[in-house]
Amino acid sequence: MAQDAEAYVLILYYSRSGATARMAAELARGVETAGIATRLRTVPSVSPDTEASLPPVPVEGAPYCTSDDLRHCAGLLLGSPTRFGNMASPLRYFLDQTSDIWLEGSLAGKPAAVFTATGSLHGGQESTLISMMLPLLHHGMVIAGIPYSEPALTHTKSGGTPYGASHWSGGNDGELSEDEVTLCRALGKRIGKLALALDRNLEETP
Repeated sequence: MAQDAEAYVLILYYSRSGATARMAAELARGVETAGIATRLRTVPSVSPDTEASLPPVPVEGAPYCTSDDLRHCAGLLLGSPTRFGNMASPLRYFLDQTSDIWLEGSLAGKPAAVFTATGSLHGGQESTLISMMLPLLHHGMVIAGIPYSEPALTHTKSGGTPYGASHWSGGNDGELSEDEVTLCRALGKRIGKLALALDRNLEETP
């Protein structure tokens, strides 16, 4: 159950070229159509040495995610560019630091979905999406994908998978295609609805 006065879906992502960030914005629009707030957060790059190399607040874009942002969310959308068929190391590093949240069981029973962007059509989109699901399953989250009842999933010639939203940057001059936008918003709306339903159910459980 969300502990803040207002329940929210956390959209947590890492983005280098901006494609994943653009997806996050479309997912947020979808979440908000379900009638629940969103919280956009990112993670810093991994430092190549032992010294802090980035300012504590990013110069632009979403703020860095805190443990409490994750702990108190009612639902989660997790996004990363593809890195050799896997999530990017900065996002993986952040998740590796969440053992306290895992021990508390703070995310158990909450809905989650994943999204990714890649530069090539067969660049490991689906394996990246699955790699992001694994730590969420360990946290006890309820994983949701995109059902084939979404017509864009059947006829897309760019990104979009049943495992989660995806973007192929070579398919539309680096911009999100109409189908990719549609599927991002559909997935956001789905997680928003699930977050409201599951949060309400937890509140009513004695």
